[in-house]
Amino acid sequence: MEMVMDIALEDIQETNTKTNLVEREQEAIERIHAARAILGDDVVILGHHYQRDETVQFADFQGDSYQLSKEGAKVSAKYIIFAGVHFMAESADILARPDQVVILPNLRAGCSMADMATLEQVETAWAELEDVLQDDPVNRIMPITYMNSAANLKAFVGKNGGTVCTSSNAQASLAWAFAQREKIFFFPDQHLGRNTGKIMGIPLDKMVVWNPFKPYGGLTDQQIREAKIILWQGHCSVHQQFRPAHIDYWRKEHPDMTIIVHPECMMEVVDKADFSGSTAKIIEMIEAAPSGTKWAVGTEMHLVNRIKKQFPDKFITLLSPFSCLCSTMYRISPLDLADILEGLVEGRVMNQIRVPDDIKRDAKLALDRMLTIGK
Repeated sequence: MEMVMDIALEDIQETNTKTNLVEREQEAIERIHAARAILGDDVVILGHHYQRDETVQFADFQGDSYQLSKEGAKVSAKYIIFAGVHFMAESADILARPDQVVILPNLRAGCSMADMATLEQVETAWAELEDVLQDDPVNRIMPITYMNSAANLKAFVGKNGGTVCTSSNAQASLAWAFAQREKIFFFPDQHLGRNTGKIMGIPLDKMVVWNPFKPYGGLTDQQIREAKIILWQGHCSVHQQFRPAHIDYWRKEHPDMTIIVHPECMMEVVDKADFSGSTAKIIEMIEAAPSGTKWAVGTEMHLVNRIKKQFPDKFITLLSPFSCLCSTMYRISPLDLADILEGLVEGRVMNQIRVPDDIKRDAKLALDRMLTIGK
């Protein structure tokens, strides 16, 4: 009897906790509206596509990393609140004016992919590549870092003549790099690099994976010399969850289903899909599709659910049967936004993201190249 009562009590407590959270978030929404009315044009909120609905509804600009980088570089507001993850806020600070303040509502909103490559690891790899490519290595290999990387890696790339890329302009970035140098060192996402290289006709045996935990990446001198693209052993924890079997399932159950996936998915998934592209491209293709069409989408679930609501005349579903969500992006809640905005009303700046000036200078070179290269 005591055990039954304990379980019942736990259920009641859990229900009360959830109810309290819902009530607090509803109050936070009212607090946000009140604070924004006071702050006016002094504040702009940027929201990534993967952000939860309760938070992204307040975004003045919503988009993927590329779109938000462009918008962030143009805004005139004093305070830029980035409802995304840490590396995005860093990039906004790099591109912002000196008088602008960039804020990340929750400092725990990071990125597991960005954490897979550190500056020390990349500098060690670069030195080892130089050791192998002793005949003028600087003019032979171009470093490219994906947007999902720390500011100091963007600075490393900028200092060494390279660029940042996003999933929207990866192909343009690789084409730009190959026009200048023989090889590309691409980090931290191996899948985006491989999928982009394959589209451009680079043979798979000319794209090798660098393991940062092994000397010389676990590669032979010959592999390094013959490679066209050296891929860092990194990945997106969300897009890694999509599997070829998920596509096989939808092909069997709905032969008329169109499969579209993000290029951060593994090559075997991208190869089986009908289309692959950035979040912006996924939205554009589904928006342009005829009414009644069916789509299975291989990207973060909050975006997929939002597209589903936006286009009720089409059948849209997540490619995977599991909840593929960006758990770190999810950490930013209306409560966080309300606290940040009310702090600004009171003259307090919380969670400001500051990139050191020396890193900012070199990283801006790489980000400016990215924006110049375009899509």
